Amino acid sequence: MKVLVAVKRVVDYNVKVRVKADGSDVDIANVKMSMNPFDEIAVEEAVRLKEAGKVSEIVAVSMGVKQCEETLRTALAMALTAPSWWKPTSSCSRWPWPSC
Repeated sequence: MKVLVAVKRVVDYNVKVRVKADGSDVDIANVKMSMNPFDEIAVEEAVRLKEAGKVSEIVAVSMGVKQCEETLRTALAMALTAPSWWKPTSSCSRWPWPSC
């Protein structure tokens, strides 16, 4: 059996989030980004399933900007079999959030 784990690049949970002066969006310039903590739990559980012999392959997928590759590298370091990055088209480049 194969397992697909979706991972998302988000503002690090230890960072205080700031809103832009015009109130239109979250200011993510010069802010530390990391893998969503809940996604880390999902990756860890997939690794446990693989170690138990219930899973043959773990694939992580992320969609967004080029910096998402860092998130996939983090997941790959947690014993994933294969990462997959999808770059959005221009029509969905801000969907649902601009960060990734």
